[in-house]
Amino acid sequence: MMHSARFHLPVVLTEHAILRMQERGIPEALVLDIIDTGMQKDAGNGHYWLYKHIDTRDDNLLCVAAVIDNVVVIKTIMHHWEPTP
Repeated sequence: MMHSARFHLPVVLTEHAILRMQERGIPEALVLDIIDTGMQKDAGNGHYWLYKHIDTRDDNLLCVAAVIDNVVVIKTIMHHWEPTP
């Protein structure tokens, strides 16, 4: 099981997130890097966008949609993401 150093919580991936990771060639280590070192944008009610530009990828920005409570639940993994103002 993954654990976030940033949030001091375990990380749980939904089936949807696992499928998107596989489709987009994003390993667990990269997801954890985005969670722990990426930019954080509040999406309201405990939901967050965690995103990061990865120099070695051409499908940036990579974004993790997360719910943070007593665990970090990763709902999906997106690419070509753009934060809204």
